[in-house]
Amino acid sequence: MCVGLPAKVKKVKDGQAIVDAMGATRVVSSELVDGLEPGDFVMVHAGAAIAKITEDDQTEASAIMETLE
Repeated sequence: MCVGLPAKVKKVKDGQAIVDAMGATRVVSSELVDGLEPGDFVMVHAGAAIAKITEDDQTEASAIMETLE
């Protein structure tokens, strides 16, 4: 099973983004997502931001992840 984690972008620089994924700050590749800016929400998989998502998507995905704990 593959799991993508929702995350909020804090900073973007040189093909990398610092993101907050459910309280954990991580550096991920941002090269797969065009126009990524601080404040955007993304889905992160295998150390890379793979798609922009909405804040509503992020809230829903986080709620689902919390039920799996």
